Amino acid sequence: MPEGDTVYRTAHHLHSVLAGSEIVRFDVRVPGSATADLSGQRVREVVPRGKHILHRIGDHTLHSHLKMEGAWHIYRPGTRWRAPTYAARAIVATAQWETVGFDLAMVEVLPTRDEARLVGHLGPDPLSDAWDAREAARRLNVDTRPVHVALLDQRNVAGFGNEYANELLFVRGIHPETPATAVDALALVELGARMIRQNLPGPGRTFTGDSRAGRGTWVYGRERRACRRCGTTVRATTLGASPTSQRNVFWCPRCQPAVRDDPATAARS
Repeated sequence: MPEGDTVYRTAHHLHSVLAGSEIVRFDVRVPGSATADLSGQRVREVVPRGKHILHRIGDHTLHSHLKMEGAWHIYRPGTRWRAPTYAARAIVATAQWETVGFDLAMVEVLPTRDEARLVGHLGPDPLSDAWDAREAARRLNVDTRPVHVALLDQRNVAGFGNEYANELLFVRGIHPETPATAVDALALVELGARMIRQNLPGPGRTFTGDSRAGRGTWVYGRERRACRRCGTTVRATTLGASPTSQRNVFWCPRCQPAVRDDPATAARS
């Protein structure tokens, strides 16, 4: 699933080819914005906000979200697309470049002055110049839900996805069902910010420092395998804010001991 670092790289690649150029083709293929046409307008910038991408074109913004399967491709005009035409949700083209968004979600064209309606609820973004670790920690510290769930709530911190949540909690030695109110939230988000920034330069991501295939994570995706640190079998469950937002959770019961004053959590450890 695309996470904040992937979205950041995508937005910056789009910005590098579109910024300052005039739009010669603008085609949005979703209800509600299908009649919008920003042809003739200049792209001011393309910026990430958490997991959202904002094309600021003239006085308007094309907003999109990658969700689980979305991606933006960059082509030279006339080049054959690497994804099926029916999956295209937005096309923004200049005389030199054609950018196509496939399988996007939450696609909408709106006045730039109204962007807050879509992204104003987001918490501090560790990849933003306005990153505020203390504000992110404050939001986590008043969230009584399991810390894994709280980390994925973009209203607390914008940009961390499920892979980051699992790996962050392992490195900090925190059981995923520990209430967010019971952890050192500032240390957690500061570590997360370092991790996500260190992963920006490369096309992939690693949490262990080993970029070889299958070696980049401590616990994520490693159910029933030996913990890389202590050898204990990695366990898995699901957690989520609602039945439709359950995510796969992985942890080492030795490196991430359960909170013992919570019988339910201890029983699953």
